[in-house]
Amino acid sequence: MSEGPPTRADGAGETVESGPTPTAGSRFGRVAVGTWLFRAGVGTVFAFLLAPIVIVAVTSFGDSMVLSLPPETFSTRWYESFLDSSRWQRATRNSLIAAVGTTVLATVAGTTAALGVRNLGGRAEGAVLGLAVLPLLVPGVVLGSSLLVFLGEFGLQQTYLAVIAAHSLWATPLAFSVVRASLSRFDPRLREAALDLGASPTRAFVEVVAPNIRSGLFAAALIAFVVSLQEFVMTLFVSGRDTRTIPVLAWNSLRNSLDPVVSVVSTLLVLVVVLAVVVGSLVVGLERLAADT
Repeated sequence: MSEGPPTRADGAGETVESGPTPTAGSRFGRVAVGTWLFRAGVGTVFAFLLAPIVIVAVTSFGDSMVLSLPPETFSTRWYESFLDSSRWQRATRNSLIAAVGTTVLATVAGTTAALGVRNLGGRAEGAVLGLAVLPLLVPGVVLGSSLLVFLGEFGLQQTYLAVIAAHSLWATPLAFSVVRASLSRFDPRLREAALDLGASPTRAFVEVVAPNIRSGLFAAALIAFVVSLQEFVMTLFVSGRDTRTIPVLAWNSLRNSLDPVVSVVSTLLVLVVVLAVVVGSLVVGLERLAADT
C-alpha cells in the first residue's frame, strides 16, 4: 500500500495535510548562494574603483611620450622627469604647505566647535549643526569665486592663506563631524572632575579629553590632510603662479596634451594617502580609525 502525504491533526481533531518541510541542506544552499553573490558584488565594486588607479600606476612606468596600456617598455623616465622639474617641485611644496596648514586650522576649528556644541541643546544645536555642514552643500565654483572676490578686497588672493582658507571650508565640517562623533562616546563627567580638582579648561582638555578622543582627533586631521591634497576647484580660483598646487598644475598640463608626468603625480598622491592611512592604523588602530571616520 502506497503512503500518502504526511498529515497532522489540527485543534478540532481533523486531519490536515502538511506540505514538505525544507531540509537543512536546502537552507544552507540558499545561504551559500546569497553569500557568494554578495561577495561577488562587493568584489565587482572594488574592482571598478581600483581599476583606474591601477591603470594610472601602470602607465606611469612607460617610456613613451604617448600613454599606452600596457606600456611597450617599462621605465622610470617620467619619475626622473618629475624629480628634475622645478615647477613640479614647487607645486609639491605648495601642496604640502597648504595641506599642513589646512590640517592644523580644520582640526583646531572642528574640535573647538564640537566642544562648544556639547553645551547646546534643542533648536540651537540643530541650527549650529546645519551651519557647520553648509559649506559641503555649496558648489566649489561658487565658493571659489566668492573667496576670490572677498580676499581680493584685502589683497590676499593668490596667497597661501587664500589656499588654506579655501581648503578649510570643506575640511573643517568633516573634522567637526568626526570629532563630534568621538566626543559622543566620551564621559563628560571626567572633564568636570578635572575642573573640580583645580585644572584649567586647557589642561583638562590636554590631559583628560584629548587622550580619550585621540583616535577621533587623528582621523579628523587625516581627513583634512587628504581633502587639502586633492582639492582642485576652489584652488583654481584662489591660487597664483607661485601657489599652484599639484592638482592645479596637473590640470594645466593636461589642457594641451596628455603629459605622462601627470600619471606619476597621480600615483604618488595615491601612495601618500595610503601611507597616511597605514600610519593612522598603526598609531590608533584600524578598527578605531574606521569607527571614527
